[in-house]
Amino acid sequence: MLVGDWMSTDVYTLKPDEMVITAMEMMREIGIRQIPVIESSGLVVGIVTDRDIRDAMPSKFLQGDSTFGKNGHGLNDLKIRDIMSHDPLVVTPDTCMEVAAKMLLESRIGGLPVIDDIGIVGIITAVDIFRFLTSATGVDKSGTQLSFTLDDTASALSELLNDLWSRGLRISTIFTSYDGVETGQRKVFVWIQRIDEMTLVSLVKHLKQTYKLSYYVHQEETFKEF
Repeated sequence: MLVGDWMSTDVYTLKPDEMVITAMEMMREIGIRQIPVIESSGLVVGIVTDRDIRDAMPSKFLQGDSTFGKNGHGLNDLKIRDIMSHDPLVVTPDTCMEVAAKMLLESRIGGLPVIDDIGIVGIITAVDIFRFLTSATGVDKSGTQLSFTLDDTASALSELLNDLWSRGLRISTIFTSYDGVETGQRKVFVWIQRIDEMTLVSLVKHLKQTYKLSYYVHQEETFKEF
């Protein structure tokens, strides 16, 4: 899935010469945590976050003028260019969501401006990544998750999936991971669409006997003892 399918297109922006107070009011009124900064040409030159604003504010434990900010400026005199992060990381609408998620994680930031040949067209945030994840895993459709440890072979995965399909189950998503397993194995996470309790009990009994079923999640509750 691509960033263009999940980004927020109602983008609020600021100019470098606007005041920090403006950003504070905008974040409070709209409920956002990061705002791209653009030049008059539309070029994205920075991003300002709620953390940038907090860092610019004086400590409440220090005596003196409460409007006095960093670098000897009064908070009312600070401009966006004084506190913004310059040359921010950006993505395009055609960037994969997984790539955007990796960028957010590795850079420890909350959002990425989305640009095309013309200029900024959206912003992708951690909240958008969460929306993507809940949709991709089927959690928002009351799906059931099954977690397995399998041999890292095509035949092992194919056997499992064919077994599930032969039972008339509808698979919504399949993830695999090599974290936390021995060499030659992999974790496989399978999300199944709506399944009734009786079918689930029978299925879990069969899967436990046939495969290494680690746990399953049903109706948002995790079961490890079965």
